[in-house]
Amino acid sequence: DGPAMLIGTCWREGAQLYNSAILLDKGKIAAIRHKVDLPNYGVFDEKRVFAAGPDPKALSFRGVKLGVMICEDMWQPEVSNALCTDGAEILIVLNGSPFEQGKHEERETLAQERVSETSRPLIYVNQVGGQDELAFDGGGFVLNGDGQLAVRSESWRENIHETVWQNDAGVWACVPGEIHEVPTGHEALYQAMMTGLRDYVQKNRFPGVVLGMSGGIDSAISAVVAVDALGANKVHLVMMPSKYTSEESLLDAALCADWIGARIDNIPIEPAVQAYDVMLAGQFAGTEPDTTEENLQSRIRAVLLMAISNKFGHMVLTTGNKSEMSVGYATLYGDMCGGYSVLKDLYKTDVFALSEWRNAHHPTGGLGPKGQVMPENIITKPPTAELKPDQTDQDSLPPYEILDDILNCLVEQEMPVADIVAKGHDRETVARIEHLLYIAEYKRRQAPPGVKLTRRNFGRDRRYPITNGFRNAKTEE
Repeated sequence: DGPAMLIGTCWREGAQLYNSAILLDKGKIAAIRHKVDLPNYGVFDEKRVFAAGPDPKALSFRGVKLGVMICEDMWQPEVSNALCTDGAEILIVLNGSPFEQGKHEERETLAQERVSETSRPLIYVNQVGGQDELAFDGGGFVLNGDGQLAVRSESWRENIHETVWQNDAGVWACVPGEIHEVPTGHEALYQAMMTGLRDYVQKNRFPGVVLGMSGGIDSAISAVVAVDALGANKVHLVMMPSKYTSEESLLDAALCADWIGARIDNIPIEPAVQAYDVMLAGQFAGTEPDTTEENLQSRIRAVLLMAISNKFGHMVLTTGNKSEMSVGYATLYGDMCGGYSVLKDLYKTDVFALSEWRNAHHPTGGLGPKGQVMPENIITKPPTAELKPDQTDQDSLPPYEILDDILNCLVEQEMPVADIVAKGHDRETVARIEHLLYIAEYKRRQAPPGVKLTRRNFGRDRRYPITNGFRNAKTEE
């Protein structure tokens, strides 16, 4: 006598495996519906796993005919039209639709199109939580047959939202209820980062995270996100200064840790650096110091973090951003060493903007403190790896506002080089960045997973061979 449930599941029939929805009613499976349109792009590989379902039919449920769709079935009109032709009175869409910037608006627009075509009300429900690199933002809603939004549930929160329905002359309509605002901009990005990290840590049963602090912005915002997602008691920060680390960096890291309430330990790496210098003296005799010695510092820090991780079980959280990963400005088995990254799909200019936002706003559901959480100096000082005297990132890279615009054109938009130059960028700079993007593929393939925020994350969205002699025709002149 309890409520019926419509749930998503895998369903096997003979040798075929389907992505399916099952209607459970009165202790029995009342109906089964298989997904028809299987996406095979971006992060989706459903055609490798599932068989496509047959032409869809409406389900009869207590005198009402329901048109059940599964995610991609709603993105084109054929399935909804077929269901309505078979007599569906209400359309229901079950979704595991992952977050990316602008995705919720796209969902509601497509749902409006299906309603406009069929004049049927539509119920849209979506998964909430993290799964590896994907964050699911929920945000279910109901559209009535006239296209009006009747209900919208909270994003990024599991909830049960009760709706009331009325039938007037054979036409069903949802009684208008709560309509929650959809987080956008920095709030949406931050919620995705918190959700992705929190569920990755909790579902994989890590007791917490450990990360290296540098006094720079990437490690600072990563630490703040970790505290907001997990709580300060599950975040262990480690400052590992070298002889090149400034007093300013030490102070900034200590202040940030204090403001977010996280433990921070100080482990100088100079004894290990000197030991490596002695061990490698014979091998390196007659050579001049170069990036090899710089990378050794980064790898020593990775060894220390992994030792703490092994001893206490905490996952190492890496702190590299999308700008660095795009051009290979990262050290394999050094600062890339770890289990997860919250900045992997966030360009450096967005890191700056998000840090400013977090200093001025407290995210919904965040476990960290309100108010300022990072010293302003961390945000405003020139970025530096501090691996040699007077080093800044711009010794090796263009200014980030230029670099990120070029990368956005190359990665997100796949623009030809000529078009990027036409925007006002220097041709030699664009060509160099494109070259770095291609040759860094081997590094990205070894990077830890990180939460997807954009349409073209460096994971399943962008699949390029490591060994290649080609250049994408779209980016050639």
